[in-house]
Amino acid sequence: MSNSSSITEFLLLAFADTRELQLLHFVLFLGIYLAALLGNGLILTAVACDHRLHTPMYFFLLNLSVIDLGCITTTVPKAMANCLWHTRAISYTGCAAQVFLFVFLISAEYYLLTVMSYDRYIAICKPLHYRTLLSSRACAQMAAAAWGSGVLYALLHTANTFSLPLCQGNTVDQFFCEIPQILKLSCSHSYLREIGLLTVSCFLFWGCFAFILFSYVQIFMAVLRMPSEQGWHKLFSTCLPHLAVVFLFLSTAMFAYLKPPSISSPSLNLVMAFLYSVMPPAMNPLIYSIRNQELKNAIRKVMSWMFFRIC
Repeated sequence: MSNSSSITEFLLLAFADTRELQLLHFVLFLGIYLAALLGNGLILTAVACDHRLHTPMYFFLLNLSVIDLGCITTTVPKAMANCLWHTRAISYTGCAAQVFLFVFLISAEYYLLTVMSYDRYIAICKPLHYRTLLSSRACAQMAAAAWGSGVLYALLHTANTFSLPLCQGNTVDQFFCEIPQILKLSCSHSYLREIGLLTVSCFLFWGCFAFILFSYVQIFMAVLRMPSEQGWHKLFSTCLPHLAVVFLFLSTAMFAYLKPPSISSPSLNLVMAFLYSVMPPAMNPLIYSIRNQELKNAIRKVMSWMFFRIC
């Protein structure tokens, strides 16, 4: 029986046994990673360089892009390296760092999406008070609260998880270090503290979800009362992209963590973890730029500038 003090590395779940499939997975991960870097990088550059995008909505979008870049960088490069070098190992310290960064960024993104729903609620339902309620200082404070809450949340989970004695080996049934999979390695009954912490987390999760739901109920009611097309334009150009991002984030995460144990399997867990950890950072830039003409114009300018600089 092993102990956490004697564990120096963990073994992650391999995507495939054959070398050809491993290289195929490497190429797939590389393509998705580069797409996420390009999409989020363009949004960051466009928002930073275009003064017309210096508004609360785009300030929060800039923060979301930073989080998405950090989230996909936490998991994908290590998975690519393991596929390329035909290994499964990750150091104990590296695993702890991966858990901390992933939990921090995922929770910060969820809190930020909650803040962004408040931004859309004020913009649609109380437009005359928008600049007062969402001043530069207020936006900075809300963004800092989302980041800070993520740090605190991640510290509690990481410290609690890696303080548990690990007596069931060092094989993690996931392509990155994930708390539920690490808890499976702990000794009997020693994971109850983490279960209690996860219970508290569920209340926070559903509290944020209720706030997002309430905000959008108010938004749709306000838009339905508007006689002009202006409200519908705001809804389709700014609210629906945010709602789509929230749906993508929550649907994949909820199914990954709340699915019945009877349908759980290593391959299904792998697919669901891929969907909620890799796909949202890659898809969010596309979702936000589809119907937002201002953002598309700014991105075109950035791409034109980059093209002429290269030429």
